[in-house]
Amino acid sequence: MLILLYAALPIFLLLTVSACFAAAETALTAVSRGRMHQLEVDGSRAARRVNRLVSDRERMIGAVLLGNTFINILASSLTTSVLESYLGNHSAVWVTTALMTVIILVFVEVLPKTLAIARTDSVALSLALPLLGVVQLLAPVIGAVQWLVWQVLSLFGVRQGATETAAVSADAAHEEIRGAVALHHQEGNVERGHRDMIGGILDLRELKVGDVMIHRRQMTALDLDRPAAEIVAAVTENEHTRIPMWRGEPDDIVGVLNSKHLAQALLLHKGDIDAIDMESLVTAPWFVPDTTTLEEQLEAFREKHSRLAMVVDEYGTLQGLVTVEDILAEIFGELPDEHPNPGRPDVRQRPDGSYLVDGTVPVRELNREYEWNLPDDGATTIAGLVIEETGTIPDAGQRFAFFGFKFEILRRQRNQITALKVTPPAASTQDSSS
Repeated sequence: MLILLYAALPIFLLLTVSACFAAAETALTAVSRGRMHQLEVDGSRAARRVNRLVSDRERMIGAVLLGNTFINILASSLTTSVLESYLGNHSAVWVTTALMTVIILVFVEVLPKTLAIARTDSVALSLALPLLGVVQLLAPVIGAVQWLVWQVLSLFGVRQGATETAAVSADAAHEEIRGAVALHHQEGNVERGHRDMIGGILDLRELKVGDVMIHRRQMTALDLDRPAAEIVAAVTENEHTRIPMWRGEPDDIVGVLNSKHLAQALLLHKGDIDAIDMESLVTAPWFVPDTTTLEEQLEAFREKHSRLAMVVDEYGTLQGLVTVEDILAEIFGELPDEHPNPGRPDVRQRPDGSYLVDGTVPVRELNREYEWNLPDDGATTIAGLVIEETGTIPDAGQRFAFFGFKFEILRRQRNQITALKVTPPAASTQDSSS
């Protein structure tokens, strides 16, 4: 019996090492590279080792599989050799197969890998140093194995240099971040507001200024040829600090008037409005294409030290204006003013769960505020979405159903839908069941 215990000791040690290999493989595969990178920046040597291993996953996994396979086979062979003295050759093979299958499955594979999933970071940090030594020790063998593997794969048309670059592209990285944030939000680990802010930042490189601009029909602009007193009165009543100025035609923007400059001029002339040269206070307008991404426009705002730009299409026709606040609203949501009104007048919820929505409300705002999932990659406004889906400009009273929502046209002025009734899926289900 003592001899059997002495023989079992090296087998136990081999299986322990094999379990460490299994735990390291799972932990290093599932570990967050972003978190390890931050730990390395903070000075963690263990995190630096983890990042070295993860940077070459193929070599790391090759070392783990090589060591694990070798140790498991060696442990099984030793077990068979020991049991042959007691059970005979034939019986020892079957007993070893059954015994080692249970031991390896439960204690060498499932148990350590479950622990690695539950304590991914701590296991990865703890086992990084010994595994890094194993990788360096087995480097020649692993290199030969990798060469052989790629030679076999080349027979099936898979080349070593033809790995998919999309996995490391910016688009793939952004989608990975977006998916991770959405998953953590579903699990309750990320608040809705934080999820929306991160999503808004990721959307800056995809959205165009035409998607968030204030349309020319909605923007406030003044005639520069109006009397100075009328301009001062209009600026005083207006909630915006920068107002486009036009001359001749409303679409012919000749400059932008800053209310701060107007106030300084009033102080300089001691309130004498007629003494103010309005044209000297107007700064040159800045025109940007409607296809400019929000990321590019935000950077342009920073470079020009400006906060407002006029948006034009490819023909130079005025489409609207965009401000820094419009871009920030995509990240933080609508920023409240100094005198916020309760709720929003352009979206009104009814007792039956439906919503009365102005046609000019952006689809993205509805999705963000009410957790809807209407497509926002085409039409910008809710009216535009209905027109895009129906292929026509519906009349008042017409009803449609798509994307799980119900739409009823309430008002139409000329070729513009001004008001709709939108019933989301949950409310639609309640209506049909009642």
